[in-house]
Amino acid sequence: MTTNTRIPERWPALPYADWNQTLETLHLWTQIVGKIRLRQTPWINHSWHVTLYVSPRGLTSSSIPYERGVFQLDFDFVSHQLHISTSTGQRVDVGLYPRSVANFYVDVMASLQQVGIDITIHDTPNELPNVIPFAEDHLHQSYDAVMVERFWQAIVSMYPVFMRFRAGYTGKCSPVHFFWGSFDLAVTRFSGRRAPLHPGGAPNMSTRVMQEAYSHEVSSVGFWPGNEQFPEAAFYSYCYPTPADFGQQRVEPAGAYFHPNMGEFILPYEVVRQAADPESQLLAFLQTTYDAAVTTAHWNRAELDCDLTSYEY
Repeated sequence: MTTNTRIPERWPALPYADWNQTLETLHLWTQIVGKIRLRQTPWINHSWHVTLYVSPRGLTSSSIPYERGVFQLDFDFVSHQLHISTSTGQRVDVGLYPRSVANFYVDVMASLQQVGIDITIHDTPNELPNVIPFAEDHLHQSYDAVMVERFWQAIVSMYPVFMRFRAGYTGKCSPVHFFWGSFDLAVTRFSGRRAPLHPGGAPNMSTRVMQEAYSHEVSSVGFWPGNEQFPEAAFYSYCYPTPADFGQQRVEPAGAYFHPNMGEFILPYEVVRQAADPESQLLAFLQTTYDAAVTTAHWNRAELDCDLTSYEY
């Protein structure tokens, strides 16, 4: 039986000014959930153990180990709840509605206790300036359900393109995953060669963690909804280390450009959204900016690139 049939808008508009306060609140809520996964999961290279993943209804932590089995936290942006479920059959829901980060934090931690999960986290946000501990943050308390659904649908629309791009690589490559620290969907390819020691510098982020994340040469692409300094949703592409001529390479589609201050290529989300074929425009950006990275950094493409499009079981 099929119920609650819905046909959401593909590639919806995401004007930063329409939801910036909700975005800030949601970002902090995802950090709370992400830190729970971080606390309970063995460390995996490049912090891959902390991320969230795109799900049919929002973002999920996937299974997290604990003493009684596994549990999972799911942001449901259709019913606007955070579902906490365990392998012992227990479940509790935390509502997503306009309320403070402090209130949400207390509710989430109490709900974990309710299903038998005893956990504490470092309650200070990461990768953000001027942070407030979660338990004390009564400033951020916005939640526009319509805009959150639009954001999620945008993620759903671009996810298959990122997955297709990821499939064209036989070298080490990350999953397509959502980093709650910077609040972006990303996929990263590795050359296999060691990189120079990263200088660090992200606000409220351990230099040691950043150095491990960038221990090897990378070409990374992703999507980011913007912030006060860059108030526009956009796709990005960067590499580390960055060759001097990286930003001088020609990339596609029209509308993509190199941002010298950020040190990365940018493609405004609106350019993709307005295109006749958004998927092909996004894929062109992912591919040509990767080409720019490997050409200028002299990666061994013969050993790294692949074509699995003709494979079938």
